[in-house]
Amino acid sequence: MEQSKGGIFPIEDALEMILMFDRTGRISYGNDTARHKLEYENDLYGRHISEIFPNTFQYLEDGFVSDFSFGNEIQNLVAYRKNLTCFPVEARIVLSGSSPDVYICMANDMLERNFLNREIEQVKQEAQQAMKVKSEFVANITHELRTPVNGILGNVRELLSEDLDEKTMKPLQLIERCCDDMNKIINNILDFSKLEAGKFTLEPRRFHFRNMLDYVKSHHINKITEKGLAFFMTVSPQIPEYIIGDELRIVQILNNLLSNAQKFTALGKITVEVVKTAQVNDKIELFFIVKDSGIGIDKADKEKLFKSFSQVDASISRKYGGTGLGLNICKQLVELMGGKIEVESEKNRGSTFSFSIWVGISKEDGEPSKQTDEGKMTQFISVPNTAEEEKAENIRRFGTPENQENVKRNLSKLILCVEMENWEKAEMFMEIIKQLTEEAPPEMKRAVLRLKMAIQKENYDKVTAGFEELDKFL
Repeated sequence: MEQSKGGIFPIEDALEMILMFDRTGRISYGNDTARHKLEYENDLYGRHISEIFPNTFQYLEDGFVSDFSFGNEIQNLVAYRKNLTCFPVEARIVLSGSSPDVYICMANDMLERNFLNREIEQVKQEAQQAMKVKSEFVANITHELRTPVNGILGNVRELLSEDLDEKTMKPLQLIERCCDDMNKIINNILDFSKLEAGKFTLEPRRFHFRNMLDYVKSHHINKITEKGLAFFMTVSPQIPEYIIGDELRIVQILNNLLSNAQKFTALGKITVEVVKTAQVNDKIELFFIVKDSGIGIDKADKEKLFKSFSQVDASISRKYGGTGLGLNICKQLVELMGGKIEVESEKNRGSTFSFSIWVGISKEDGEPSKQTDEGKMTQFISVPNTAEEEKAENIRRFGTPENQENVKRNLSKLILCVEMENWEKAEMFMEIIKQLTEEAPPEMKRAVLRLKMAIQKENYDKVTAGFEELDKFL
């Protein structure tokens, strides 16, 4: 027995119970798990199999009687310990291939598994309950927050409609802007909570696609052109006039990407391109490209972009604001529409966000082609304009005529905003000047920094002095 325990049976440390018994029913081997589970030490050998499975095997002097179906089929049995307590097992008993008179029993303790399953189920229920409580809390708190914010916003807008002096108008406009920002944050948190809880549902309907894009364009064009940026939007003629999809959520994705592009771009242009890339029956795949010439991001930071409550770095949040939820929500919305979102970016070279979604087309808008292949995509290639790229490079390179011209033009706009006490727009032009003078000599960069600090403090005298100092450098 010691020999068999040592090396002949490599199953000594198996996690399941393994017993071997002959035609007389006498046990010739039990592995460590079997001895531990059945609470036998060295006295398991020689015992009759009916002592272990009395409900399945009946003792006979020369063997045993059993209605057990020997073979690879797993059956539920009850195993008895030495102290006559029992526990459920899943077992199969087969004849040994090398010794036809030897049976091999392999059994798994179901008591532990059932206990662990109950534990897992309980944890699952507790997690679901916690998620439900959290979702209800978020829904209630966002509703409660929205009520006072909208109350403040309504009263402020009523006051703004009256004839007010500049001193009173300015703080009211700031309160209005803060309330709008707060409403956006509340909406983002509510959307994120619904998506996380799996309770978010799309509401597809038939709508005019190009009218939707015109609406998006009108929402952003003023802010983009105010910064002196070019804005282009192109749509493939292959896309039908009407499509079936969740218009509100498509607008939400585009608004978020364009807001980011406008926020992080001081020079150059922003473009939106939409093409049809595939068609399967009455479904088409649309591919959107939102490209900017802004600050860009390092390749190492790209993974952070689509994570919840994440910014590339803390300075982004301090400087530009935001909760870090927008792109995560966009990612989840795009995936709900059957697509994916990606980004290509390089530090100080701009970013290109692209996403695809699947939408429906109705029969009245044209019969889709029947010879389509879901795996094939019409590849869209954006050919770079060398002249435009060279011009953009010259604008960024300090000291070139294009760069000097842009610095002077933005300085003029900045001082005009200061004269009109529009400090918010003055900060915007200051940011452009800062980017235009990244490669300037240290003395000029310090002058730019002093001017920026004066604008942030809204100190008219220091701004005027800073403007004259920079004007001398130019």
